[in-house]
Amino acid sequence: MKTLGLIGGISAESTTVYYQLLNRGVRERLGGLHSCPLILWSVDFAPVATLQAAEDWDATGGLLAEAARRLEAAGAEAILICANTMHINAPQVGEAVKIPLIHIADATAATLKARGVARPLLLATRFTMEKAFYRDRLVELGLSPRVPEAGDRERLHAIIYDELCQGVIRSESRDEVVAIIARGQAAGADGIIFGCTEIGLLLDPANMPLPTVDSAVAHVQAAVDFALD
Repeated sequence: MKTLGLIGGISAESTTVYYQLLNRGVRERLGGLHSCPLILWSVDFAPVATLQAAEDWDATGGLLAEAARRLEAAGAEAILICANTMHINAPQVGEAVKIPLIHIADATAATLKARGVARPLLLATRFTMEKAFYRDRLVELGLSPRVPEAGDRERLHAIIYDELCQGVIRSESRDEVVAIIARGQAAGADGIIFGCTEIGLLLDPANMPLPTVDSAVAHVQAAVDFALD
């Protein structure tokens, strides 16, 4: 079994989900007392979020690349960035190490296509919804992603940073996101991406009106496949 290196803390709330799901996935595949060999580098999210707000992606890329190098030196055999937004720095992270980077968008796209989705509604941070790094990768993989309207994007971004990343779950916010999804469905979306690793803390994919892929879950499944290959 291969050892996985996790760049976590972005946010800590969703990193705990990664830890649980990775170990559960290995146990379900191998049985008994098996769990997943993991090395975690958990960053302090506050300075990272400040750099995000300042659009200083070179600085965030340097932080994540250094984390990846340390994970590789510690024995990791693949890297996972435990966040969608920080895959904006996937090129820097990939170039910093000799081991593979398991990309969250690749895992998400493969799961969507297996479910017959072509036009997924991308629910994520404003950075992930508006910048090209994530949407273009989905397009390259054969999808036609949609994003909410500008006001909905701002509200969703606020829910993620002001609530979910801080462990706050509000039923009112759940209702707001459900309404955003309804508007996306009316505009032609045929599936949903939980494109922020915290959204699964607020909503259950099983309760959505369209086929839904939680990117964190898809990422974990791809990582377990790698670890057990």
